[in-house]
Amino acid sequence: MVDELPSYRRDELLLERCRRSGRAEIEIFRPAGTEVVLGRGSKVELELNVETCREDGVKLRRRLGGGCAVVLDGGNLVLAVALPLPGVGGVRQVFDALTQWAIDGLARAGIPGVEKAGSSDLALHGKKVGGSCVYRPKGFFLYSTTLLFIPPSETAERWLSHPPREPEYREGRGHADFMGSLDKGGEVETWLRRLRESFTPDSLPISAD
Repeated sequence: MVDELPSYRRDELLLERCRRSGRAEIEIFRPAGTEVVLGRGSKVELELNVETCREDGVKLRRRLGGGCAVVLDGGNLVLAVALPLPGVGGVRQVFDALTQWAIDGLARAGIPGVEKAGSSDLALHGKKVGGSCVYRPKGFFLYSTTLLFIPPSETAERWLSHPPREPEYREGRGHADFMGSLDKGGEVETWLRRLRESFTPDSLPISAD
């Protein structure tokens, strides 16, 4: 198992759609399978329990954005947006604005109380319910967050090492203790529909003009 991993194509395809259309493109989906997706600069040997992943035949991918490794499965919903944005700077300002957009959209969908924690996490009752990343190619901005409805506690503990860097609010907690849930008693597919209704291009805080 080496660092030369297949790319996570969903982000690449969303960004390509944005390049072709010249406008913001939003995607919200439920992963069909189970895989581990590493950040752009993640090191396999630091962030994964390599032998366990090998034994279990875990599918590994590498995304365009940064951040540490995450487990994607059917208990997650992924919210991603790609938008035209002139230049190459402004990462922190846009990242913060889209983090708040995610929080506001969850509230509109019926999940209030989510807060920003650390540099860009989404947290509820002191636990992580969303991990976010960005990618900033010239002229565009890609934001993605993994929303935990049924947290992958067992597989995260089995496949992921304790991250090499962590926000202060984590307080050293392991994956199972650190991850929370956005579920309010509804099915994941119901939340998928609600989020698609809540996150629309006209709700974006940043103009793509």
